[in-house]
Amino acid sequence: GGINYLSQLEDFVPTATAVAHHAKIVRDKKILRDLITTATEIVTNSYNESDSAEEILDLAEKSIFEISEKRTRRSFFSLNEVVKENFKIIEKLIGEPGMVTGVPTGFADFDNKTSGLQPSDLIIIAARPSMGKTSFALDIARYACLHANIATAMFSLEMSKEQLGMRMLCAEARVNSSKLRTGYLASSDWPRLSQAGEKLANAKMFIDDSGALSLLDVRARARRLAAEQPLGLIIIDYLQLMQSRGKTESRQIEVSEISRGLKSLAKEINVPVVALSQLSRAVESRPDKRPMLSDLRESGSIEQDADVVAFIYRDEVYNPETPDAGVAEILIRKQRNGPIGDIRLQFENQYTRFYNLASSGDISEEDEGPPVG
Repeated sequence: GGINYLSQLEDFVPTATAVAHHAKIVRDKKILRDLITTATEIVTNSYNESDSAEEILDLAEKSIFEISEKRTRRSFFSLNEVVKENFKIIEKLIGEPGMVTGVPTGFADFDNKTSGLQPSDLIIIAARPSMGKTSFALDIARYACLHANIATAMFSLEMSKEQLGMRMLCAEARVNSSKLRTGYLASSDWPRLSQAGEKLANAKMFIDDSGALSLLDVRARARRLAAEQPLGLIIIDYLQLMQSRGKTESRQIEVSEISRGLKSLAKEINVPVVALSQLSRAVESRPDKRPMLSDLRESGSIEQDADVVAFIYRDEVYNPETPDAGVAEILIRKQRNGPIGDIRLQFENQYTRFYNLASSGDISEEDEGPPVG
């Protein structure tokens, strides 16, 4: 030790040309140390009988995933760096006003109001039965993967993958869904179905219809998919069918855990998570049946955790003679970083599909919304 030892070190210091090589060695050793620490923790947790095997597996997977992510992701950024990035975004927006900065939905008015579905956001789409929650979510997914080339994962806890596929075929081909289900197709339907099938077959959409999924299941499967390829959007149909970990004191606490977990997942993978949600029956007892935030079923924490809450309302469900038949209202009642407001879309039940409304009130089938960034 001492001064003599430090002086001798000069003879062994690597040259500057080898800095990158030695930096890689240090980085690799750090990763190996982290893996050793994590492996030790996994062994310790496995002997701990107070946690379930599912919880330990989720924690183990998350820990390994975080080590992998650390190779490319930093934890802290100086405000100087953040502000510089802000100005890059501002300059880009000035150069192309109205640009969609998030995942585009294809609904022009919705994208103008939200600038798309933003990374790390939890978006709640809620409605009473038969309003079109699943159709709306599928329209968003179809636009994202077909038109914006964004890899999309859909967890369907209610409908099978075959049912979802049929819906997407009908919507994309504009073929009557009842005709498709019964086999009474016109000769003109086949070319459209064939073309739609070819487009959908090449889309980056992945469906998990396992059914009774827990929050831990969804997180683990989303992580794996995100590790395999860049993932841009996650959709869950629907929140109340998910299960939380273990037993809880009440269903309200269970749903609260799920909504917090979905928000955490959105931040962890840095993609928008769209979760469909049921509404309470309180809506039915009011003269005006347009939903309110207080109608979110089983948990006030859904409203707190969500960055965006939008309701779907179609007057014809309650009033068959309404002049607004075929019109859907998308009621944005919470947006953490933007305005709230109402949007009107066209809904065609035979195609199970929503459309943009042109200013004249006609269906605008080819409108692909604002420019995408």
